[in-house]
Amino acid sequence: MMTPLERLRVEKASADCGFERTPILLSDGGLELRSARFPEAIFVHIREGVFRVSASNDVLLDGADASETSVGDLDQLYAVLQRASAIARTIPNRVADQFRRAKKHLPQTTEAERLVVQRVGQDLYRSALMDYWQGRCCVTGLAVPALLRASHIKPWAKCESDDEKLDVFNGFLLAPHVDALFDGGWISFSDQGSLLVSDALPSAARAQLGISPEWTIRNLKPAHAPYLTFHRANLFRRVSLFARCEVSKGEAV
Repeated sequence: MMTPLERLRVEKASADCGFERTPILLSDGGLELRSARFPEAIFVHIREGVFRVSASNDVLLDGADASETSVGDLDQLYAVLQRASAIARTIPNRVADQFRRAKKHLPQTTEAERLVVQRVGQDLYRSALMDYWQGRCCVTGLAVPALLRASHIKPWAKCESDDEKLDVFNGFLLAPHVDALFDGGWISFSDQGSLLVSDALPSAARAQLGISPEWTIRNLKPAHAPYLTFHRANLFRRVSLFARCEVSKGEAV
């Protein structure tokens, strides 16, 4: 059971992190946190001085074990709630639904007008990725918004629907050089987030670009996997055995 002070602190944290509805006191002493912007709920309990957080949809909690995550202090609780709120605002179809509502009021008869509509979609998508990845490059941690790129995993032109184009799980927020490498197929990532570097990229270039074996993307969701599979199969550069031998000879000279 929460003390009055603990409850007050959790209620303030929930409001600050996007759960603006009045928390509901549960029969077991926990609090149910909700927002008008999404239907999912977060549940917070305090047991033995530890905040225990669960969700109505497990996807809201990164790295949760058995559908629950535990944090030891208020700062960590803020981080969990902010991340959960960001995911809830951007999970599949929500950005696409915003786009569809916006399109209804925009003319699309000329090429120029269609480009305006596309720009609206891309702006919504960038905003969603900024929210989902908390304003940081998901590979390097760079946190300068003006430099960050909203990078599709499966390219916009290859997507079969607005739901694919605007699916937050079909995108990464990347620093400019990482975006160029990923978009060009020079690098890719495994379903677990491990870096893959194309054999077509010479070792000297890797060093000049600052590519590090430590590069990884943490907390990927299963929904990222189909898009990453597409990227590895269709965009990731592969070289033949003959070409690989030629590259090796060139580097040895």
